[in-house]
Amino acid sequence: MSISMIGIDHSMAPVDIRARFAFTKKNAGEAMEQLKSMAGVSGCVILSTCNRLEIWISHEEELEASLYVCLCRLKGIQEDSLEKYFVTRQDREAVEHLFYLTAGLKSQILGEDQILTQVKEALSLARDHYTADSVLEVLFRMAVTVGKKIKTEVPFAHGSPSVIHRAIQTLEAKGYSLEGRICMVIGNGEMGKIAAQTLREHGADVTVTIRQYRSGVVNIPLGCRRIDYGERMEYLPSCDLVVSATASPNYTLRRELFEGVILTKPLVLIDLAVPRDVEVSIGELPGVSLYDMDSFSGGEPWQEQGESMEAAGRIVAAQMDEFFLWLDGRDLVPRILEIREEAVRDFNLRIAKILRNTPMESSDRDRLLKTVDDAAGKVVNKLIFGLRDSLNQEAFLDCVAGLEKLYEE
Repeated sequence: MSISMIGIDHSMAPVDIRARFAFTKKNAGEAMEQLKSMAGVSGCVILSTCNRLEIWISHEEELEASLYVCLCRLKGIQEDSLEKYFVTRQDREAVEHLFYLTAGLKSQILGEDQILTQVKEALSLARDHYTADSVLEVLFRMAVTVGKKIKTEVPFAHGSPSVIHRAIQTLEAKGYSLEGRICMVIGNGEMGKIAAQTLREHGADVTVTIRQYRSGVVNIPLGCRRIDYGERMEYLPSCDLVVSATASPNYTLRRELFEGVILTKPLVLIDLAVPRDVEVSIGELPGVSLYDMDSFSGGEPWQEQGESMEAAGRIVAAQMDEFFLWLDGRDLVPRILEIREEAVRDFNLRIAKILRNTPMESSDRDRLLKTVDDAAGKVVNKLIFGLRDSLNQEAFLDCVAGLEKLYEE
């Protein structure tokens, strides 16, 4: 069994390229089902966030299909030139990447917390669509364990790492204070709620848009007001800052909606969505400053980052050893059972002649053969699993291969 992934993220491609490969929850589920139906594929998980898209599969050793070709087919894209934005990883390299990723150590905002939740949600969605096999199930659960362990035990020096925090830091560095500002947040999902709460914490007057059909069941952050999503353009001229953070495949703010809108003061727009929520040309309007996800990358390196990364690396290495010990054991069990059956059969053939010539009742002979058979199986199990516990992994695999070869003839 092998593990492969293909991915695109903020470090390799701008937001407009990433947006072309992004999945909503609905079409991610459909895509996983299609991928799992491919010959040789045992399991599939899709991780799609604002900063990255990754497809994970567990499969037989030889897989002829190209994950990039499969992804392009799913998205209706026919451009080979876009493959340069992707990276593929397999087995140990892939597992190591996922463990570091889940800890927030490959994020646009180093150490951010949302990716841990996003990895858990990706696995949950795969479960809902019955595409997560035991290999990916264990892998992603272990990744979450690694993420939590690193966040708990490694002393990274950071405050509240998220894109909205970095956005506010960027604005404050330019002399823009949020105290008393009138702000609107379009979207009340996880990222929208974090944005609204953070703006409130910085002294802003915050209003959150709510879809009308959800308005009776959705909670908004404490201290914020709500308006219907359809009223956003009427409220917008009174705003100093607008954040849009939805999972919609369509624009929440289009250029045509600004026709007839009179802005009497500067307006800051922050688009935290992939695909984009805000049409890019809006940033060309007088008095409008438009920022997207890629506007807030970078930043000063953390103090003692090298030491902390080494500590995180030790946690990742230990968990990787545990995962591959489980994976190798999982693959070895059927092989060990076959060796045991062949060894017991060999033993029984050698002892059968002696038992045939031993005077005893037929029923007693049958019971004795059954007892010998069980005992021989236990002895072989003890020998093989004893070797596993006393030898390093490579030496043990050599032993198993040698035993298999012994009984091939």
